[in-house]
Amino acid sequence: MQTNRTRWWMWTILLVAGVLFAAPTVLMIASSLKSSEQLVRDPYSVLPQPVHWQNYRDAMQSFPFFRGLSNSLLLCLGCVIGTTLSCSLVAYSLARIPWRGRKLALALVMITMMLPWHVAMIPRFWLTREVGLYDSLWAIILPTFLGNAFYIFLLRQFFMTIPEELFEAARLDGLNHWGLFSRMAVPLSLPALATVALFQFIETWNDFSSPLLYLNDPDKFPLAYSLERFVSAYSDQTNLLLAAAVLFTLPPMVLFFLTQRTFVRGISTTGLKS
Repeated sequence: MQTNRTRWWMWTILLVAGVLFAAPTVLMIASSLKSSEQLVRDPYSVLPQPVHWQNYRDAMQSFPFFRGLSNSLLLCLGCVIGTTLSCSLVAYSLARIPWRGRKLALALVMITMMLPWHVAMIPRFWLTREVGLYDSLWAIILPTFLGNAFYIFLLRQFFMTIPEELFEAARLDGLNHWGLFSRMAVPLSLPALATVALFQFIETWNDFSSPLLYLNDPDKFPLAYSLERFVSAYSDQTNLLLAAAVLFTLPPMVLFFLTQRTFVRGISTTGLKS
């Protein structure tokens, strides 16, 4: 009886928390389908009367939506590839290859997590301009091939959970470190790699500072920066702004729901062994 009561309270708390977290999103979607008059008259009603689907069409026609979408997807693809490749290689080296100074290198990597992004902003901008990458999408993509301290630590913790006996058996079969990494560590770490890829995708998708710093050509602006310019130009048309916000939120939301099981598995099984 006590177990059933505890379970009932747990589900009740989760339901209330879910409703509270979902309420802003539901209200945003409902408001994006309203007319400007209804938004002023009844801003907190859930049901639009009538439904204005043309708000989405007008929003996409009011700023270069598809061009920004293609730039954002290109940036996300390049950054995800760069982050997963570089961070997995470094993490495997720190977790499975014994070499002198490994603990010191791990400490230095962890220390970089304490440095704010603004500290490296000016040196990175100067270096980007000197090598001729300014006003290019490569200025945002290439730094991801140099690794990220948080993702390196995340993947290292996952690599540490793989039993050493599997690597010993593979060594007896003649595999070198590259074979151990590509044929054992990577296939066994797909949940963790998917988690890193999802984190990097969302970070790149929502990134506003990097395009503002490195890009100058409007044809190269990603969707986040194009949306900000749209907000500045159409600040008096709230229904169109909400429709554009829904369009901007939709891709990462769909991606998260499609990879939710893998994402949860990667988070729950990371860091079990130090």
